[in-house]
Amino acid sequence: MKNHPSIRIAGRLIGPDNPPYVIAELSANHNGNIDNAFRLIEEARKSGADAVKLQTYRPDTITLDSDLPDFQIKEGLWAGRTLYELYKWAHTPWEWHKPLFDHARKLGITLFSSPFDATAVDLLEELGAPAYKIASFEAVDLPLIEHVARTGKPMIISTGMADVEEIQEAIEAARGAGCEQLAVLHCVSGYPAPAEDYNLRTIPDMIERFGLVTGLSDHTLDNTTAMTSVALGASLIEKHFTLDRSGGGPDDSFSLEPADLTALCRDSKTAWQALGKVDYGHKSSEQGNVKFRRSLYFVKGLKAGDVITEGCVRSVRPGYGLPPKYMGDIVGRKVNQDVSAMTPVTEDSLALKEDRSRGEI
Repeated sequence: MKNHPSIRIAGRLIGPDNPPYVIAELSANHNGNIDNAFRLIEEARKSGADAVKLQTYRPDTITLDSDLPDFQIKEGLWAGRTLYELYKWAHTPWEWHKPLFDHARKLGITLFSSPFDATAVDLLEELGAPAYKIASFEAVDLPLIEHVARTGKPMIISTGMADVEEIQEAIEAARGAGCEQLAVLHCVSGYPAPAEDYNLRTIPDMIERFGLVTGLSDHTLDNTTAMTSVALGASLIEKHFTLDRSGGGPDDSFSLEPADLTALCRDSKTAWQALGKVDYGHKSSEQGNVKFRRSLYFVKGLKAGDVITEGCVRSVRPGYGLPPKYMGDIVGRKVNQDVSAMTPVTEDSLALKEDRSRGEI
């Protein structure tokens, strides 16, 4: 049997042989209020998510405070802002991190983060983060990946915008710096992203090509894409999560609300269970119905020694008689005992056949 890759985060085994690991991405959906962040962690726990993920940066650690053209956002959800303005609006203050980690531990849900520079990694190490996520935009920052790898913690790399060569470089950087537990996420870095951009057939190719635990970072507006990814081998699912999609925050509009996250956690597990294994045998839920399959029944009464004609036997439900495939063998045979109409055709009711070239009955 082929050994499937796996990683472990805070004791939870993640891989094809385990239910999908669901990550609720808190991102900027606290909208500047730590109480919202606490509530998001609580709602994620109630919804059945395996983990909540933060983003750890300050505006000055991720960009420069400039309004030159290079730093202006001209289209999309955040058009009209500079990068610095966006990240000042969206960031999770560093002084919130310890209270949020403490709250998650108290509730019994895993909390980790995406660091965006080395100082963020150092902060998260002080807080005992059990794993790290490299955001798609940082997948080309190989020094950051190497710094994270040196922590010895599991790492998840999101691959939005990255081509095959860049993904391979990121993997090699992580491995070369000592990362032993590594996963990758197929991702489309659109906010929101249309389902048709996802090309989910890429997931089994990634599994085959890179040999890693593979999942999906999903920026579509519902759960259909995520459910489909499970059928194609996704072992992790990451979705942005909010208390209110109409809340007006940076990421609210393309995030799941609590009821949708609950459905994702429930349905992704059901989808994984439905995959099962290759199995052509009778299933436990079928056992009681086998007797209602078709079989051969006498529809006319016959005396011992009578020849069975086509009009004497039919293929009907239930299944207590011989299988219908023997109809051609039975016609022309004699019965060796009296039989009544509406009774099953059995081997015991048939006289021995001299010519057995068509198989035994």
